[in-house]
Amino acid sequence: MNEDLKSDVPIIHAVPGEPSIHETAERLAKVVHEGQRTMPQKRPLLVCKPNKVESWRVFKIMSEFIEGFDIIRRHGLAVSFFGSARASLRDDVYTHAEELAGRLAKKGFAVITGGSSGIMQAANKGAFEAGGASVGLNINLPESQNYNPYLTEKFGFDHFFVRKVMLTYASEVYVYFPGGFGTLDEFFEIVTLVQTRKIRKVPIVLFGKSYWEPLLGFIEKTLYQERAAISKEDMTLYTLVDSVDEAYDYIVANVSC
Repeated sequence: MNEDLKSDVPIIHAVPGEPSIHETAERLAKVVHEGQRTMPQKRPLLVCKPNKVESWRVFKIMSEFIEGFDIIRRHGLAVSFFGSARASLRDDVYTHAEELAGRLAKKGFAVITGGSSGIMQAANKGAFEAGGASVGLNINLPESQNYNPYLTEKFGFDHFFVRKVMLTYASEVYVYFPGGFGTLDEFFEIVTLVQTRKIRKVPIVLFGKSYWEPLLGFIEKTLYQERAAISKEDMTLYTLVDSVDEAYDYIVANVSC
C-alpha cells in the first residue's frame, strides 16, 4: 500500500440501506446553499411541525449555532444569570443581581444573560459598570423584546432551542433569581443535563429563599419522598443562597477563577 494513502482515521461503514456519510454531507451542503439563496427577508416563525423541509430555515438554524458558539468561545470564564424580565429597579432582587454581577465581573467572570430587561438588565448593568464583559443572548419574539443598554456584545436568535443550547454551554456557573416560566425552564434544563451527565457538573445557585423554598419543598416531599422520581443525590445538584455575600463566596470557592 502507498504510505501516503495510510490513515489513522477509522473506516466507518454505512448501514445497509442508509445513505453514506459522504452522501449525507453532500445533501446537507446542497440544502444549506439553497437555504442561503432563498432565505426570505421576513422570516415566518416555526410554530408547528412543518409540512416540508424549508432549506432557508435549515440554513438559518445552522448559522445561529455557528454565530452563537463563536460568541461564547470568546469568553473563558463566565457566569449566566437568569430571572424575571419584569423585575423593576424598586425590587431588592434587581439590586442584588446587579451587585453580584459586578463583583463577579471584577473577579474576571464574563456575565451572560438573555439580554433583555429585569434581572437580565440588572446583571448586565453590574458587569458593564464594573468594566467587565457583558453579553446578551436575546430571542426575537413577535412582541419585540428589546436589548438592555448595558451590553458589550449581543446576538438575537430566532429559535429558542438554539439559544438554549448557547446558554447551556456558555458558563462555569449558573445563577437563578426569581422568575417565571422561562427561568424555571432554564433551571430544570440545566439540572436535568447535569443529572443525566450530558454536561459536566457545574455550580447551580438559586438566589432567594422565600421564592425557591416552596419549589424545593415540593421536589423533596413529592418527587423524592412520595414518588421516588429522583434520587437523594439529585437534590445536591443546586445550592440555595439568600445574600450576595453567600452567593459570591460559594461561586468563588467552587469555580476555578
